[in-house]
Amino acid sequence: MSKHIRMAGVGSYLPGEPIPFDKINEYLGNFEKTPKKIQSWVNRVQPMMKEMLGINYCYYAFDNKTRTFTDDNLTMSVEASKKAIDSANLKPEDIDLIVYGGAYSSQIPPMSTKIQEELGIDLCGEFYIHSNCTSVYKAIKLAHSLLSSGEYKNALVVSSNVASSSFIPEFYNQEVITKDDIFLRWYLCDGAGAMVLKAEEEKATGFYLEDSYIESAGGKKVSAMSNKMPYHWLNPEEVYKKGLQHISQIYLNDMKAFAVDENGKTIFYNALNRMIEKYNIDYSQLGNFVINMPSKFVREYIIDECVELDIERDKFYSAIEDIGYSGPPAAIISIDNLLKESSFKDGDLIFSFVMEVSKFMQAGFTLRYNS
Repeated sequence: MSKHIRMAGVGSYLPGEPIPFDKINEYLGNFEKTPKKIQSWVNRVQPMMKEMLGINYCYYAFDNKTRTFTDDNLTMSVEASKKAIDSANLKPEDIDLIVYGGAYSSQIPPMSTKIQEELGIDLCGEFYIHSNCTSVYKAIKLAHSLLSSGEYKNALVVSSNVASSSFIPEFYNQEVITKDDIFLRWYLCDGAGAMVLKAEEEKATGFYLEDSYIESAGGKKVSAMSNKMPYHWLNPEEVYKKGLQHISQIYLNDMKAFAVDENGKTIFYNALNRMIEKYNIDYSQLGNFVINMPSKFVREYIIDECVELDIERDKFYSAIEDIGYSGPPAAIISIDNLLKESSFKDGDLIFSFVMEVSKFMQAGFTLRYNS
């Protein structure tokens, strides 16, 4: 018999002090070895990006005075995990499944096993998922399936991102840098989130995971975000010389051609409809719709579309304005912030959905409150 999956605990971790958006270039460091034309563009575009993204503050696991990192993906993941486990009234040894979903990683062993070690968990199942901003949704999807089957009892879903490590000047070969390589500097910052999901026979008071959805719609679409690394190891000197590590994204003005389907609607909107239809989701008691996207411009565009689904504008929620967008963990961090700010009644639904542009992967999940 399928289990009921309760979100028993949630936790988040934001490193350092909040950095005003206007100070991003100054804080991360200016590009001094690039052509003067690019240096001028970087300074000129920052205020335009603030208006476009609608972000007031960011968090970085980076000390700009010492030019060193104060946290990494592992330390932040452990901090968020401890908070989630504690809020679930569990001990680390109660966790029998860890699913980590995050951005690109080249470390051995995988992050999931290192989190297990740091938490002092002797034995558990574990997975590592690399899928950019959809990775945490896929981690939730996998944990949902495995818990529902009865194979596991308590799952820890974790995500983290130290995006700043790829935006400081020291990361780049500034001699071959392009505008596209710098564009994401204003989009992403650092943070971690963790969620404990618990399989139960009967429902108690709390939020229950009802539906989890993933898809990839990029089979015939050109990637809008990528690096130039091949799918094998390279000499680090060659990587740096050619700037293969640089993460590029096309401009927002050009994104519409990539993100709009043939019917004139965004991939986000069409994917959301597919999820709603597939699971016959009843959102008549929608408490909040969390659009997990870093750009205010894009969020407002999507909101205009979603109003056609009879979703009221005051239902849309975003925590990104005051804490920045940390990529994969942003979905859990937003839920953590929402739960701290709001109250819910029986039957209220939280809907979270994301569109990822490296290969147009979409994902979503729903949480319904049971009193």
